[in-house]
Amino acid sequence: MKSAYILGIESSCDDTSAAVLKDRSLLSNVIASQKIHKAYGGVVPELASRAHEQNIVPVVDQALKQAGISKKDLSAIAFTLGPGLMGSLLVGTSFAKGLALALNLPLIQVNHLQGHVLAHFIRVEGKEKSDPNFPFICLLVSGGNSQLVLVHSVREMEIIGQTIDDAAGEAFDKCGKMLGLDYPAGPQIDRLATSGNPAAFRFSKPQIPGLDYSFSGLKTSFLYRLRDEMAVNKTFIRDHRADLCASLQATIVDILMDKLIKASKDLNIKEIALSGGVSANSGLRRAVEEIALLKGWTIHLPPLSFTTDNAAMIAVGGYYKFLDRDFCGMDAAPYSRVSI
Repeated sequence: MKSAYILGIESSCDDTSAAVLKDRSLLSNVIASQKIHKAYGGVVPELASRAHEQNIVPVVDQALKQAGISKKDLSAIAFTLGPGLMGSLLVGTSFAKGLALALNLPLIQVNHLQGHVLAHFIRVEGKEKSDPNFPFICLLVSGGNSQLVLVHSVREMEIIGQTIDDAAGEAFDKCGKMLGLDYPAGPQIDRLATSGNPAAFRFSKPQIPGLDYSFSGLKTSFLYRLRDEMAVNKTFIRDHRADLCASLQATIVDILMDKLIKASKDLNIKEIALSGGVSANSGLRRAVEEIALLKGWTIHLPPLSFTTDNAAMIAVGGYYKFLDRDFCGMDAAPYSRVSI
């Protein structure tokens, strides 16, 4: 069978990305991040969509050049249809449609969340690894989503647990803002936590039935603790920032791990994977590795380059749909919210 060259385009939030895969093998993965949001403490949708308009042409051009192919070699164009910020999605969707129309190529829409899960099936030269065996449980954690996904196949996924309010990544960012950290706060909290005591402070762990999560109570608990301590000691945050970060991280990781352990036990599945931006957190990775030794899990941790939003994961999702001839029409409309 002739190899397929898939161009993937990702623009769901504030990263403009384009990647080229030859079947499942990565040829290029270019990402243009937007620094402008740092000053506002979070992503500003209008600014994000304007930056995507500026970035998408040079990003796609670089992806093709780094892959060593021309646009005429492409077999199909895959793009993120949703979920995400509507203005950002419209830029990527419109560009993908225009390019597919101009080159007379099949157009493939990919669910952003499924893309995160499928990142485990990307092949990178010189970095051999085994694919997850089906079925497996994937803990998908990011700034906008926290889900437990039962993956039956590359084409069939089922959400078995999810946050009922805020995502884990949002909890990191919002609590980090309370500590005076820049957006995104997650990586900074992870770094500061390495020199702090994770048992220094206790914060709320909402008890939600089943496999669902909640992080809003944790944010409130964190806020009230800071308020009460600052009333007594104005330099409390500065004096205890590392311990606060370590304790916050430990609490979020405990909440995530409790549900992951329960899901594995309830379903009798020991094939476990992580995905999403928060899967880069060293505390979460360490916890999964430690529990894997105790429970006999086979774990799959994504390379750090595939944890954040990237087009390689969209391209591999597009590759599997290309094999099925599962194409979409020019009337495909972006969506801001949806499940797997």
